[in-house]
Amino acid sequence: MTRTAQELGAGLAAARIARPIRPGERIHVVGAAGAGASAAALLGAAAGGIVTGCDPGGASPYTPALDAAAIALAWEHDANHVTGDPAPDRLAVTKALTAIAPDHPELAAARARGIPAEPWQQVVADAAVGRTLLAVAGTHGKSTTAGWLTWVLADAGLDPAAFVGALLPAALTGGVAATARQGRGAPFVVEADEYAGNFDAYRPDVVVLTTVEWDHPDVFADRAAVLDAFESWIRRSPSGTLVANVGDQGVADLLRRLHPWGGRVVASAAERRHVDLGTTLLAEALPADGQGTPLALHLPGTGSVPAHLPTWGLHNVANAAVVAAAALELGADLSAVVKGLASFPGIGRRLERKGEARGVVVYDDYGHHPTAITATLAALREREPGRRLWAVYEPLTFHRTAALLEQFASALAGADAVAVADIWASRDPDTTITSPAALATAVRKLRPDIVAEATGSVEVTAAWLAEQVAPGDAVLVMGGGRSYRIAELLLEALGQVAAR
Repeated sequence: MTRTAQELGAGLAAARIARPIRPGERIHVVGAAGAGASAAALLGAAAGGIVTGCDPGGASPYTPALDAAAIALAWEHDANHVTGDPAPDRLAVTKALTAIAPDHPELAAARARGIPAEPWQQVVADAAVGRTLLAVAGTHGKSTTAGWLTWVLADAGLDPAAFVGALLPAALTGGVAATARQGRGAPFVVEADEYAGNFDAYRPDVVVLTTVEWDHPDVFADRAAVLDAFESWIRRSPSGTLVANVGDQGVADLLRRLHPWGGRVVASAAERRHVDLGTTLLAEALPADGQGTPLALHLPGTGSVPAHLPTWGLHNVANAAVVAAAALELGADLSAVVKGLASFPGIGRRLERKGEARGVVVYDDYGHHPTAITATLAALREREPGRRLWAVYEPLTFHRTAALLEQFASALAGADAVAVADIWASRDPDTTITSPAALATAVRKLRPDIVAEATGSVEVTAAWLAEQVAPGDAVLVMGGGRSYRIAELLLEALGQVAAR
């Protein structure tokens, strides 16, 4: 069953035109240990707000940055966070909370006292007032592209502020890895998520569009509904610039829908067959080497410029192309762009090499859609040629797993061995519509020659893997929820085995 953005955001104020955060404005962030909410807290405080937060889940990889910024956190939900003295001027929450907990004590207290409750994205949008807002959107590649663009702009001396839905390198964020950067230059980069209208708070000067594909079947009935959402959002900025990866079929279809549109389109691509070199930036991949992917950047009026990416996979070439095009639009020097593309160290949980123990190398990735899984497996085969490749997947939500079960099976079957952990339910109200065992069975039907097992909890999965893997293997852990712990626990277990 699909739900509308209005249903998911029931009880929250509708998206509005951003306004500056007032000095001393009190903002309470519910769920502050999350990736996006923690960024809202950091950026709200940097803009002059007095920010507090709470999260019953306790500390997370995103909370050290809040501690470093001296943002007070409570590890419980409590109406007193809203009714105390002084009371907050506004409450920032995730839309999903209003769907799974409509009677949440802090939301109820805010309603009773007339305190506005808004999506945390509104705080980010308000923090960006007066800056050049670049919104990185798309079904896949948002975090990598937003982080890479932030890195390139910073390397070019433009000192951007940013929100990215994954940990940025500590070198960008003052020594503590965070999902926000508090730069003082004109550019302000945000990762803009289409889920349930989460990007509605943003009215960008520049949209950077990576891919458009059907996802989030709980809110989008089909591919056309996804295209509708992107089209409606982009049309709200009729005089802006759209930097578009025209090599993606969904983006190409969206551009046809948008015509005519009052803004300017800058096209980029990773494959020559998709482009007209008279109007497009092309990042043409050359044969990969042991250090990443060499490129030839083809630019109108410039010719071919050599570049190098410290990563692998055609999807990252496409990401690099839109990064380069957007940075050049902002006035970055071409030599600085080439340097920034080559030096980017990556962001958290995007083909992140976690370590090696007992001859087994372990990677962690946020991939949770069949297309992303396929692309990430292909990139890892380039990076670790000759190794037996394990795909370890914690499915993110029951509804997505059920709707795309066969596609997930096909993607995972591209590995040499598969482990499916328990499904992370997140906002799902119905946990009966599918199971990890159903996905593992679907993989075995496609590849009866490989191991494909439903392995249980994050902890049990890591322990099971430690007994199954062998020297020379590469393990790719993917998913949302707590899947990152599988990689950590597996390395710990392998280290213990090696010590025995």
